[in-house]
Amino acid sequence: MKRSKLSLCLSIVLTSIILVGCNEDTEVITVEPKLAPVKEPLVIAHRGASGYLPEHTLAAYELAVKMGADYIEPDLQLTSDGVLVAVHDDTLARTTNVIDVFGSRDGDTNVGKYTLEEIKQLDMKLVSTAALDYPEFTPTSEDALKVPTFEEVIELAQRLSKETGREIGIYPEAKLQDDLQEDLIIETLDNYGYTADSKVYIQSFSADTLRSLKNKMENRGYLLPLVQLGSLVDQSFNESTSGASLGLTCEDYCVLTSDNPRQVIRLAEIKEYAPDIGVSLSTSASVTSTKSWPLYTPELYTYAHELGMTVTGWTFSKPSDNAQAISEYLGFYELGMDGVFSNYPDLAIKARDIFISNQERKIQKAQ
Repeated sequence: MKRSKLSLCLSIVLTSIILVGCNEDTEVITVEPKLAPVKEPLVIAHRGASGYLPEHTLAAYELAVKMGADYIEPDLQLTSDGVLVAVHDDTLARTTNVIDVFGSRDGDTNVGKYTLEEIKQLDMKLVSTAALDYPEFTPTSEDALKVPTFEEVIELAQRLSKETGREIGIYPEAKLQDDLQEDLIIETLDNYGYTADSKVYIQSFSADTLRSLKNKMENRGYLLPLVQLGSLVDQSFNESTSGASLGLTCEDYCVLTSDNPRQVIRLAEIKEYAPDIGVSLSTSASVTSTKSWPLYTPELYTYAHELGMTVTGWTFSKPSDNAQAISEYLGFYELGMDGVFSNYPDLAIKARDIFISNQERKIQKAQ
């Protein structure tokens, strides 16, 4: 039986050729195959490029941006005069020379016992692998190796966004629930023009803090993305020593928070106030080892993505060599991890470039 011209025109051509018109002089157009977009995992500079320069300094943040980080992460603490500063610990002793400058103040080096003016007098101490300089890098900020305020971190990110032509995101962490701190975080972000469309996430280990932030922002008529930090657990937690001692249980996948008392919250419940989770990596585990822990299984990421959530892992430090580090990042990228907190953002970026290239090659082969 002869096929009609109409049926010929409706035939599907799988070799990227499009038939235009429906007559003997049909024009044939060859179309280059298009690659499907590859989702790029986010690289968040953990306390800046803290593997290279002192953590939570403008120098470390700027170096991270130069290395290609998508976001810079300031942990936030309140000074005694009510100013948000970028400091990880509750105290100043580990990262600054506070005892040399002010003595111990009866053994109290808590950030909240010092004014901003006093904190600005402190010098940073070298921690872990950090140094005071980095090859061929000169920070452009004044007091680049001092404790910065949250506003100074934002101003740096916004200035570098203009200079580089790409938006540099910020990823501040709110500590345990504190009304003043929550209000100041929201007001500061609001004053600097951040909206739901901006590259900003607010993270916390406290579910109570995140719920409070959500309510306060919604009362202002907007909502910035929130991230629940904690330890990822599954049903095996119920039979563990930790689960028994805390008297907590988990169904499906859950996050163990740092609230007082601590909470174990299912991902489906977390989604109601925070669409993203940031979970701890095992310090001794390798993604290439045989692991039953859910963070090392693709099922977790499939489950979270089906809920419309993202999974970010912390903290990637530097193994014995760069090749091993890049292998670790690649392993998690391939599992489906949506972002990484890294002390060495340059290595995370190198691994991401390899991952994207590999994914595009796979897509091209499949076409």
